Amino acid sequence: MVHLVYCDDKEKVLEKILSGRKTMIIRGAAGRKIPHSRVQEHEKLYFMKKGSLLISASATVKTVQNYTKLTDAEIIGVMEKNQSKLDLSEKQKERWHKKCLCLVEFSDIQEMKPMAFDHQGNMDDWLILEKIEDVVVGSSIPYNYEKSRF
Repeated sequence: MVHLVYCDDKEKVLEKILSGRKTMIIRGAAGRKIPHSRVQEHEKLYFMKKGSLLISASATVKTVQNYTKLTDAEIIGVMEKNQSKLDLSEKQKERWHKKCLCLVEFSDIQEMKPMAFDHQGNMDDWLILEKIEDVVVGSSIPYNYEKSRF
């Protein structure tokens, strides 16, 4: 599987990734939600800046940490332990202060020739795909949430 990750434009997440300051992505929710437990080592990540409609970087999953039913102290601890890789602002720490967390560390970040993203309705900020071409203009197929179910 490959994963398409939307990067927050206001927090300049993609810029931090490309500069090497950020080597881990976090996602969280009150309960298990994509990508929790659905990302594996050595899978491919693709990144796009939210709102840009251009897929512009890729990386390889290095490690994955999945947590459920965290207490407030445990959430803070997980974030603090990984802050050097996450590079989270205070606003982001608040946003991702959730009981279920998925932390995905990556390596081999590569800027790429931008591919036009074929946006479809009701898409989340993390998509799980067979291949990236499934959401690229000219070769896309209707997005099927079947792969995103637990």
